Amino acid sequence: MKLLKAFLLSVLLTWTIVLSAQKLERVEPPFWWAGMVNPELLLMVYGENISSLKPELNYKGVEIMGSTNLSNPNYLILDLILAEDVEPGKFDIQFKKGNKTIQTYSYELKERRPGSAERNGFDPSDVMYLITPDRFANGNPSNDVIDGMQEDLARNMPKGRHGGDIKGISDNLEYIADMGFTAIWVNPVLENDMPKASYHGYATTDFYKVDSRFGSNDEYRDLALRAKGMGIKLIMDMIVNHSGSEHWWLKDFPTSDWVNNQDEYLKGEYQITTHRKPTVQDPYASEIDRKEFFDGWFVKTMPDLNQKNKYMATYLIQNSIWWIEFAELAGIRMDTYPYPDMDYMTDWTCAMMTEYPNFNIVGEEWFDDPSIVSYWQRDKINPNGYTSCLPSLMDFPLQANLTKSLNSDTGKWKGWLDVYTTLANDFVYSDPFNLVVFPDNHDMSRFYTQVNEDMDLFKLGIAYYTTIRGIPQIYYGTEVLMSNPGTTEHGIIRSDFPGGWDGDPVNAFTGKGLSDLQKEAQEYLKKLLNWRKTNNVIHTGSLKHYNPKNDIYVLFRYNQKGRVMTILSKNETDFDLDLSRFSEILNEGDSGTDIISGKKVSLSGTLSVPAKSPMIIEIN
Repeated sequence: MKLLKAFLLSVLLTWTIVLSAQKLERVEPPFWWAGMVNPELLLMVYGENISSLKPELNYKGVEIMGSTNLSNPNYLILDLILAEDVEPGKFDIQFKKGNKTIQTYSYELKERRPGSAERNGFDPSDVMYLITPDRFANGNPSNDVIDGMQEDLARNMPKGRHGGDIKGISDNLEYIADMGFTAIWVNPVLENDMPKASYHGYATTDFYKVDSRFGSNDEYRDLALRAKGMGIKLIMDMIVNHSGSEHWWLKDFPTSDWVNNQDEYLKGEYQITTHRKPTVQDPYASEIDRKEFFDGWFVKTMPDLNQKNKYMATYLIQNSIWWIEFAELAGIRMDTYPYPDMDYMTDWTCAMMTEYPNFNIVGEEWFDDPSIVSYWQRDKINPNGYTSCLPSLMDFPLQANLTKSLNSDTGKWKGWLDVYTTLANDFVYSDPFNLVVFPDNHDMSRFYTQVNEDMDLFKLGIAYYTTIRGIPQIYYGTEVLMSNPGTTEHGIIRSDFPGGWDGDPVNAFTGKGLSDLQKEAQEYLKKLLNWRKTNNVIHTGSLKHYNPKNDIYVLFRYNQKGRVMTILSKNETDFDLDLSRFSEILNEGDSGTDIISGKKVSLSGTLSVPAKSPMIIEIN
């Protein structure tokens, strides 16, 4: 009897050790949806020695095609195939040792909302409002500090966390809608549990979790749904090139090649990317140059993810689709687009567009040469045969050259020539009308600073961006002339939006404390955006521009429904513009209304153009 008790106790202790040694910690994606185009679903299962267990499930329409043990025994990859007619529902995945179930995970296939696959992405009828969530509005002070997270509130520090959050954005959607914006691009909201400067969000430490200091996954989804109800689309800022150095992966690598230059990292060394973007298209580039660009880390605290590892590649693709479906996204802005493996980016973009054919994605290729930027766009015919499914790109060349034109001296070979020439190079793009155009963003000086705080130049620039081809994006605070004089420090560029915190002496949401000039700028942008919102000619019209003369640049947008004439003058005095030059578009006896001044104008003979001012004329 004593021997039997001892034996049973031994068995009990053995299974207790087994149970404690094989704790299931993560399954990612944590749930999925029935009815997706791609029937394959790869689950990453994480837990101590989890690879020693055998997975089993019993659910009609779901089959385990195989499981893969990675070099790290704490990871197990499950390859599931979902039948086309699989029903939404929950089922248990059992992890067994022999006939004994050691762990159970209840997995769910959710029901997709009707029309999910056919959702429309952002397009030229939209104007984006770019928000850095930590700096916009603090709607929930109780989440400013989260126990166990590495960085607390430090609003007095430019690089510290200031407390802005998802609720702050949600609380002010009426302001955003009233201004005339129809989409919001929010800088990354996923967990950034980094020791310092984590507010910007570009060093992800958990790809399936919103940072608790911003809110929760459900709050992010609720923001999207509430915005959608107000006619505002949500665009998610994503990063597949890198993670944060505090990501849980880096504490326990799944494989020996999970990040690029992993061996060097384990030795305490870092291979930083060369940032030489032309290397990608360079027909004479060496292989070492390509490797140093693609495989180098963006910065020391952002490990470069190895998309050539098929499990990493699939993980990132599924993660992006998961957020589109979960958060009802209408678009993605992809950070550092040329830095990941270029063939992988083809796979990634095509996977998104296969699941969501009417979706839109804009890639960040920060380079001032259109030939470099255009390389990545869908349907572009490249000399080396490279193709992708990326619909849109940020138009950095136009941004740089408009600012250059606004600030340049006047004259025959100066003035508007830089931006005119840039636009004339649109032939290198497969779809220039789907580019995102912008005066500034979170990584560069504020537009008002770029034009040396000249209100006239500010208005000229805004008039250009609201009527040119493409999809305008305005950075939060541009409407109230936020600036960064004397510094390019990102923490200053990303200063707090006035009125987003209780006790702020100035409130841009209500107008309290704004200067007359700030109010003027806000009303100016509001007028143009609300006019643009309902103007089909600006959304879908063709474009014709005229070689700048006498420091005046003239552009037309036109289709069968109407015509709009934009006149941009840098003259220091009023100028009588001879309209006969524009007879391709204008007809004898035409008249119109200047949207900015509200005045009726005749478009025959000459037109008096006010000094250093824009005119946007809707032709009757």
